[in-house]
Amino acid sequence: MALGKNIMFGSLGLAAIAGLSLPVASISAETASEETAEAAEQSAFRKAVKFGFSGQEIQGGVMLGDAPAGTASLSFNGKSIPVDEDGKFIIAFNRDAGQSAQMVATLENGETVRKFFHIAPRDWKIEHVNVARRSGGPSAAFMAVRRPELARIHAARQAKSDSKGWRQTFIWPAKGRISGMFGSQRIYKGEPGSYHSGVDIAGRTGTYFVAPADGVVTLAADKPFSLEGNLLMIDHGMGLNSAFLHASEILVEEGQEVKRGEPIGRIGATGRATGPHLHWSMKWNDARIDPILLTGPMDN
Repeated sequence: MALGKNIMFGSLGLAAIAGLSLPVASISAETASEETAEAAEQSAFRKAVKFGFSGQEIQGGVMLGDAPAGTASLSFNGKSIPVDEDGKFIIAFNRDAGQSAQMVATLENGETVRKFFHIAPRDWKIEHVNVARRSGGPSAAFMAVRRPELARIHAARQAKSDSKGWRQTFIWPAKGRISGMFGSQRIYKGEPGSYHSGVDIAGRTGTYFVAPADGVVTLAADKPFSLEGNLLMIDHGMGLNSAFLHASEILVEEGQEVKRGEPIGRIGATGRATGPHLHWSMKWNDARIDPILLTGPMDN
């Protein structure tokens, strides 16, 4: 638009010189005025450069973003996060996230663009139990087994792949009755217990479950873990990962690439489980997130 104005002005200016003999000072003043207007347009455009987002600003929620043009680096709550080649990225809010968060894009010209989030609280399912929480903590014998398991889980979550699964629409890994909701929690005589870190899907032992999105297998238990049973973990890229607990059988191997909808295991009741079900939990970096906010309600 500014280019068209300049061309038009140049034609009229020459005609004016030839036919009307306008003073050169007058032409210079008009040219300066045009240049000032164009500079103002460019300044307004730079100020209009902003983020684009889809998703929910809510506890346990996930958002896909588009970084402003010319972004050199991104930070979320002071921590650097990666950006894909086309400027797309992902962020998430922990189950217990506070009311606000901030994202900053540093542009190639040194300018910064900021986005402030107002995180909506969730009405979690809280059950008050009139009994004291079990005291004493885990035994030394239990921790001798548990520590290596926790180390493997931690290592799996630190693994970073080039998977683009994080950009896909997630599907339910299995269909069935939801027997446990993300974020639910028991309060034992005023003392809060651990909240439920995923969603439970009841099903028959041996029923297949599938990959909810593309990814790379980062952990495939060769024997049941003390709590999780046969544990399978998948990295979807950009810090987003899934964990599937209590499987009766794991059908994939560590390092294997999987596609959305591909069978990856069978539902079971291994580990600490009261019956056959699939526990599906998700994390983005350190934030625990609600899988249902990625899939939407289950369509049976």
